[in-house]
Amino acid sequence: MPRYCFCLQVKPERAAEYAERHRAVWPEMRQALRDSGWHNYSLFLRGDGLLIGYVEADDLAAAQAAMARTEVNTRWQAEMAEFFTGLDGGPPDEGFQLLHEVFHLETTSVREGQ
Repeated sequence: MPRYCFCLQVKPERAAEYAERHRAVWPEMRQALRDSGWHNYSLFLRGDGLLIGYVEADDLAAAQAAMARTEVNTRWQAEMAEFFTGLDGGPPDEGFQLLHEVFHLETTSVREGQ
């Protein structure tokens, strides 16, 4: 299954609160992610607000589109938007920068553009 990594910037002064909010992600949000094709989804937060996300999905664009069609995602993204910088008014799940994989221990080569 393809792996994806992305980054966003959380406002440093809101990092602790952002982390706390993710200790209690709504059950219906967790289920919507699963139902939309998100697997092994993790978020990592550095003290200065750098947020790194990792997810596996057969097709990330399709998984994102499926989430965008859910009411729970609309509510969640609206609540999370205030924690981020650099979104230019868009929701966090549309504002992340994908990172390109350059090495993976279990493979001998990495697919271009992944």
